[in-house]
Amino acid sequence: MLNKDTQLCISLSGRPSNIGTRFHNYLYQKLALDFIYKAFSTDDIEHAIKGVRALQIRGCSVSMPFKESCIPFIDTLSDSVKAIDSVNTIVNDNGHLTAYNTDYIAVKDLIDLNFKDKQQRVLIQGSGGMAKAVIAAFRDSGFSDVVIAARNQQQGQALADKYHYRWQATPEGVTADILVNVTPIGMSGGAEQDQLAFSEPAIAAATFVFDVVAFPAETPLIQRARQLNKTVVTGAEVIALQALEQFALYTGVRPDHALMLEASAWSRA
Repeated sequence: MLNKDTQLCISLSGRPSNIGTRFHNYLYQKLALDFIYKAFSTDDIEHAIKGVRALQIRGCSVSMPFKESCIPFIDTLSDSVKAIDSVNTIVNDNGHLTAYNTDYIAVKDLIDLNFKDKQQRVLIQGSGGMAKAVIAAFRDSGFSDVVIAARNQQQGQALADKYHYRWQATPEGVTADILVNVTPIGMSGGAEQDQLAFSEPAIAAATFVFDVVAFPAETPLIQRARQLNKTVVTGAEVIALQALEQFALYTGVRPDHALMLEASAWSRA
């Protein structure tokens, strides 16, 4: 039951959704933890972060467009933030704010779990904020043969230069063992929701297919990869793992895998 000692966790986003709110509150209830989670938006990120400190808000999830603009107001940046210069989680320890990026942590864990051969070629399509987390995670997991395909030459080339990989404008002409989509292609409700993020020959030639799109989890790319008996990693796995990392940072409690999947399914329903 809510009381004066109930700890508050929040999210700050330009376009708040119900996913984090449903995920965290579901687990608080299941585990009988005295926490509550609420989503917010703001047009003043400086004072919002100062409010997290001043009001002793325990945790704060940060989404676009605040992942970089919040950094000047943080006390300590974890290695996961330093890897990509982007924040998605803030933990308040008695007024001291520490920032993390659990997207990076989740992606790196999935890479280490699923992709054992560091000599395999990786083709990553995309150059946005999440692409940065994915590219850095492959770099830090020991992959050196990586091609970044991005229509935005400025962003794509900058990422390639920063992480010592190769850029090209489109994924065409590249054969890779691991295909990774970090674009909106295949996302529900988007203009390209029915399209494959990679060509049929590229999918057929690959061993692994990783689609960071979470809605739906079974994107056209993932569906086609399954039909061809490829090993797949889905965006639903990413979103569940990153939320689990946030939950553990906020509460000190790490739910088991089954409960995490239950909460993730509930949050996406």
